[in-house]
Amino acid sequence: MSDFRTACLGQQRLIGTFAAIPHPVAVEVVSAAGPDFICIDAEHSQIGRELIENLIRAADVHRVPAMVRVPGHAPESIAGVLDAGAAGVLVPRVSTAAHARAAVAATRYPPVGERGVGPGRAAGYGYRIPDYLKSANESLVLAIQIETAEGLANVEEIVAVEGVDVIFIGPGDLSVSINALGPDGAPRLETAILEITQAATRAGKTVGIFRPSADDVTKWSQAGISFYILASDTMFLGASLAVGITAARDA
Repeated sequence: MSDFRTACLGQQRLIGTFAAIPHPVAVEVVSAAGPDFICIDAEHSQIGRELIENLIRAADVHRVPAMVRVPGHAPESIAGVLDAGAAGVLVPRVSTAAHARAAVAATRYPPVGERGVGPGRAAGYGYRIPDYLKSANESLVLAIQIETAEGLANVEEIVAVEGVDVIFIGPGDLSVSINALGPDGAPRLETAILEITQAATRAGKTVGIFRPSADDVTKWSQAGISFYILASDTMFLGASLAVGITAARDA
């Protein structure tokens, strides 16, 4: 089992960020900052399949695990990024147990799943297929994202699916889906986050969440969440630059 998956399942506090800038230099710079992992965002950024492999290589320079948020549930998208050498996948909009089981099937080789065998980078372009087959099912991280009202309603069935490593909460889409957007909806959103967290914890699953900053990590850690994706490279770039510009203007 990979150190990354061991840390996830052991519910060690892991801090990562989304990589949304479609260039290996950005991934290298972020990786050099020392995150526990990065998550290449192929859902909400201009990052396509052809580029993902080079972004993973850039993270490998600093030995930082790079997982990929795939754009949807298609098994071809999941298999493609794993073949490129991703340490795992984050599958968005998982709203039913059937969605979760499909993610497991796409991520794991038989007999656990249905992932096809190919000569990609992860398997040494065909030279290390037997070795990769022996380790892949035990080393790759599968995180599924609950971010809809339907997912909230089906949370007990979703978290019970075997083969899922991390139940990841997407507060942004969840707030829209359950009509809890903005300050007035904050109590309802917090209740939903806690409901998902408690259900996942009862099922023995690791819980993750997106946070725009580290301001409330202590609060959510006390609730049982251990896997964090903080903001993104674009968000950190903009925020840091804004602080510097303001400081220079006020000097």
